[in-house]
Amino acid sequence: MMHTIGTQVVIIGGGPVGTGLAIELGQRGIDVVLIEKYSAPQLVPKGQNLTQRTMEHFHAWGAEHELRAARTVPRDYGIGGLTAYGTLLGEYHYDWLQRELVRPYYFTDNERLPQYATEQVLRNRAGQLETVRILYGWTVEGVEQDAQGVRVEAAHGTNGERITVQGDYAVGCDGSKSVTREAAGISQTRSDHDRLMVLLVFRSEQLHRLLERYPGKSFYNVLHPDLEGYWQFFGRVDLGSTWFFHAPVPIGTTRDNFDFRSYLHRAVGASFDVEFDYIGFWDLRVAMADTYRSGRIFVAGDAAHSHPPYGGYGINTGLEDARNLGWKLSATLKHWGGGGLLESYDCERRPVFASTARDFIEKSIESDRAFLATYDPDRDRAAFEAEWAARSSGAKGEVNAFEPNYAGSPIICGEPGGRTSALGNHLFEARPGHHLAPQPLSDGRNVFEALGRDFTLLAVEPDPEAVAAFQSAAATVGMPLKILRDNALDGRERYKARYVLVRPDHFVAWRANDAPADVLSLLRHASGLPERCDANQQGG
Repeated sequence: MMHTIGTQVVIIGGGPVGTGLAIELGQRGIDVVLIEKYSAPQLVPKGQNLTQRTMEHFHAWGAEHELRAARTVPRDYGIGGLTAYGTLLGEYHYDWLQRELVRPYYFTDNERLPQYATEQVLRNRAGQLETVRILYGWTVEGVEQDAQGVRVEAAHGTNGERITVQGDYAVGCDGSKSVTREAAGISQTRSDHDRLMVLLVFRSEQLHRLLERYPGKSFYNVLHPDLEGYWQFFGRVDLGSTWFFHAPVPIGTTRDNFDFRSYLHRAVGASFDVEFDYIGFWDLRVAMADTYRSGRIFVAGDAAHSHPPYGGYGINTGLEDARNLGWKLSATLKHWGGGGLLESYDCERRPVFASTARDFIEKSIESDRAFLATYDPDRDRAAFEAEWAARSSGAKGEVNAFEPNYAGSPIICGEPGGRTSALGNHLFEARPGHHLAPQPLSDGRNVFEALGRDFTLLAVEPDPEAVAAFQSAAATVGMPLKILRDNALDGRERYKARYVLVRPDHFVAWRANDAPADVLSLLRHASGLPERCDANQQGG
């Protein structure tokens, strides 16, 4: 017999993105049903590099301490990266993906641990929220919608029981082969590289000893001329024995017809003991949903976008989807968010992924391919070494340039002609559409410890009448607005604005040195109601 469950939001897929979204919504008092087919996280290490920005999410979700405690590589060892030429133990290498370079612009340090450990921390946190109901061991078989809501049908994996979950909205966080995306009729655009990739999980204490020459490194990228710019990538799962490796293999490779042990030895440049735990394959491609929304159905994470695991962008992009969509669904369900708010999810997140794929992942492959085709130390050592040194410097620039922003968003009040992108730069200045940088407050807290759960007006030496105007306009709109007053000392002058309107996801909605002529119009615009920003709201 089928029974029905009612809720506000149905989340399909309980990996890190789906569970993160459940926490984001649940902490905001939204009723959620999360449906996940696996009773326990799958023990395949992936999605290990968590950026400083992602750790801000875990701080907001009340799970930062638990996540850091779950780390599998000791903190005093380090989680840095390295790029090598030819073989991992070869003559040429440089530091890679130095996220510590942008640390001052974020409230939290970055982190590294296997995705299954991250997922377990999120599961534990979601289980603490009374507003979140989790259904593990259930497989979604159908998703439907009409003008009134959504219906999700699921079956239990062992006893065959069936349920229907009814809600106002559904979000598919169910991976690259998303049932939700297919049911919603959302098409994809793909960029295939015609490459078969292998993922190996193996144990080797000898490899750990071989790599002691690179202290503090936890992941390693090997560039080999024969692979035309595609990486051989090693990552530590723990310190001392367990590793993962992914790299191109010939089309048609199976578990039984290829010598993976020798492949590992060639990539490292030495022989070592190998005991395999897992051998899997995937096709190297970039895929993006042509829209992230169809009516009452949304997609997020790999259901919305997928790409090769180059540079640790995947899980971080998905968790940002969850943070972006969560507050917008909450505002809509609490009736202070306008119709433009949910529309802005696609407008903000899809261009960011397109830029990430184009300007970082595929650009990296193309750049590596051109480098390997042009420079060879056996042919011209001086030219090779000069270019290798230049690439080492460029590796620092890539970290600074990855600064996802919503400068072109329809709910941001900024300069005309802004463009939403993953390309940017890190500044302390408060810029509309960009992430707010941390600064200390005069009471000893960091601004990130004082921001409200919803919108916050950071008011630096404000005019009392301007603050009153914001409070009155917020009450009219129904927008929860916290006023955070302080002086312009100790770094707060770096924001270069007396008034900074900060969204619930810690992006700047608007900033100026003077209050706008029409505060109500500004707040309506920021909450997705039908108003437009004019020049006097964009102030300098």
